[in-house]
Amino acid sequence: MASSLDCILFDLDDTLYPFNTGIADAVNKNIEDFLIQKCGIPEIKAPILRKELFETYGGNLAGLRALGHDIHPDDYHGFVHGKLAYEWIKPDFKLRQILFTIPLRKIIYTNSDIKHATKVLARLGLEDCFEKIICFETMNPNLFKATRSNEVPVLLKPSMDAIRIALDVANVDPRRTLFLDDNVSNIAAGKALGLRTVLVGKSVKSTEADYVVETVHDLVQTVSEIWVSAESNGDNETMNGS
Repeated sequence: MASSLDCILFDLDDTLYPFNTGIADAVNKNIEDFLIQKCGIPEIKAPILRKELFETYGGNLAGLRALGHDIHPDDYHGFVHGKLAYEWIKPDFKLRQILFTIPLRKIIYTNSDIKHATKVLARLGLEDCFEKIICFETMNPNLFKATRSNEVPVLLKPSMDAIRIALDVANVDPRRTLFLDDNVSNIAAGKALGLRTVLVGKSVKSTEADYVVETVHDLVQTVSEIWVSAESNGDNETMNGS
């Protein structure tokens, strides 16, 4: 029996590695420092604004540019990601083994910039496990040519337009594509566009999630359909450790 899936879109941060690495907290702190140092936001207001921009625009850079701040994406990403302790992310040999048993196309789909995505995958030991990386630069090719901050909107998940770009770049049928993400809003947007969805890092399934897994490793038990075609060919021996 053949699988009804052709491709898996994997989010990166807090999906391929757990939230408790400390990277997410460090990113939030760096964003707040950026708001204070580069945008003149009072220190007491920075945490509140960071949350508001994320919830309203899907990301702080998107929100700041929409509000008229002339911020170049490279400057923002360099500040927010440039000081991260990437060594906190450890190689995940178990995940690497799982990925190599998946008989489907595998693509990274992240809001992060390509430099950050590449560094994270290298730290995880997964840089050769994916067909391509769809990232900030993929969704915003015209942003770097803009002459005014609000001339071109920043597109990020959970924007429907951002996800449509990703689907087009990946050249996939959403009905035959599994989408993994730790963000409930991203999962909802993906589901609305026809993707089959897996909420990662939670114990309770959201309304729009077809599946929920506490870690990406749990795919083996939770979405066994991924390996249907491999099982029929006896290719799942490595996955089962036999």
